[in-house]
Amino acid sequence: MLEKTRGIFLHGIKYSETSLITTIYTEAYGRQSFLINGVRSKNSSVKAAVFQPLYLLDLEIYYKTGREIHRLKNARIASPYTSIPFDIRKSSQAIFLSEILYKCLREEEANKELFDFIFHALTFLDLSDSGIGNFHIWFLFKLTQFLGIYPSQDNSKISNFFDLQSALFVSHEPLHSQFADKQSTVLFSRLFDVESASLEELNYTHNERKIVLEKLLEFYKIHFDGLGEIKSLTVLKEVLK
Repeated sequence: MLEKTRGIFLHGIKYSETSLITTIYTEAYGRQSFLINGVRSKNSSVKAAVFQPLYLLDLEIYYKTGREIHRLKNARIASPYTSIPFDIRKSSQAIFLSEILYKCLREEEANKELFDFIFHALTFLDLSDSGIGNFHIWFLFKLTQFLGIYPSQDNSKISNFFDLQSALFVSHEPLHSQFADKQSTVLFSRLFDVESASLEELNYTHNERKIVLEKLLEFYKIHFDGLGEIKSLTVLKEVLK
């Protein structure tokens, strides 16, 4: 059955000389894979250029329950970016976050709140001029609300340590090694009070940003076994120095 849905492009691999297999997070069906025949040929009605990290798409798809790979009839840019493709700070974050989302988003069912969060956050990044360097940190933190691993805010202002395993702020150093020390905990707790429109209020230094990101990624790796190495991280750190 031919259906329409919005989607967010996450990943693609070549399949034959002219075709692609793509992974797209859709509004109607969650994470799905699509075969796009001939997309890399000159006469294709679907343009390969639309399949870029975290591009926001309008899709026409042939969806059938139970299939691992569906067919895609058409894909168009739903909301054209005006700055992300041309600003290396933003494009590097888009590549980094697409890799994280590709590894973390596994559900093949609709989650409109999660889809809307990602869609609107990316639109904000594209239009924003302030606080850009901290967007990826804020995004990863807020994403935990939808992934079921959001930290408890209890005692966040008075505790010396954040236990990465239990996702709790605690007064005493945990007996294991997976925790944030006092400095990291203070920096981490600030994320609770910041929304996208006030990202500049984080005002992390380069070193503070590095500390918070390392702890956030450690937190993700504890709760998502398949996260593994983030290949785009090295480039992101270099760009945001």
